[in-house]
Amino acid sequence: MTAEEEHAKNAEQGHDRTAPPDPALLQRWNATLRAARAGRGGADPTPYGRNLLARWAEPQRRYHTVDHLRAVLDRIDELADQGGEGGELELVRLAAWFHDAVYRPERSENEERSAVLAEKALTEAGLTPHEVAEVARLVRLTVTHDPAPGDLNGETLCDADLAILATGPDTYGGYTAAVREEYGFVPDDAFREGRAAVLRQLLDLPRLFRTPYGAAAWEEKARENLERELAALTDTSGTAPADVEP
Repeated sequence: MTAEEEHAKNAEQGHDRTAPPDPALLQRWNATLRAARAGRGGADPTPYGRNLLARWAEPQRRYHTVDHLRAVLDRIDELADQGGEGGELELVRLAAWFHDAVYRPERSENEERSAVLAEKALTEAGLTPHEVAEVARLVRLTVTHDPAPGDLNGETLCDADLAILATGPDTYGGYTAAVREEYGFVPDDAFREGRAAVLRQLLDLPRLFRTPYGAAAWEEKARENLERELAALTDTSGTAPADVEP
């Protein structure tokens, strides 16, 4: 199925019941895909961007929305501007577009399905096998947010994805409330257990942020937010029965 055919199918299934795609975001997508192809020919980027934006606007999303996508892209730009972190930034940006492109809160294989979608779409769109494989690897890395030392691409994507953890109290509170809404089908006790397990997993990482800029600007505030949220859950939390994504 081509991107155009898949976009039409998504529209029939209700993926396009929201407002039209944000023109500025669609322009960013088009520029990123063209830059990643480095002058090589390929399919028109626009249908792929529209398909992705329709996915990010699905009605079951409360936190993993177009706003989250935009924020991750902005943080990638911030990391590039502030630290010049290196790596293949256009591939990192493509991975940001795909990292939650498939998102069903009740499913555990969202990252894998998102990576498979990236492999299919970006191959069709004209990227090389190396480029496609790297984007898919980065998408899969967001399962753990634990890139290997020296993985500049992985460090940049994971730091940008986790930057929400270092925001002020109001923004952080809005984030946690939106995550709870996405998991509205989970009973309160089970949600608290699952969420507490995710927080502990993050706090157990030697560093939440791996880029020099992320570590300096975001690490301390993020750990404060995580520890405060975990403290509010510990009275009733224990071993988690299910994952609750950050």
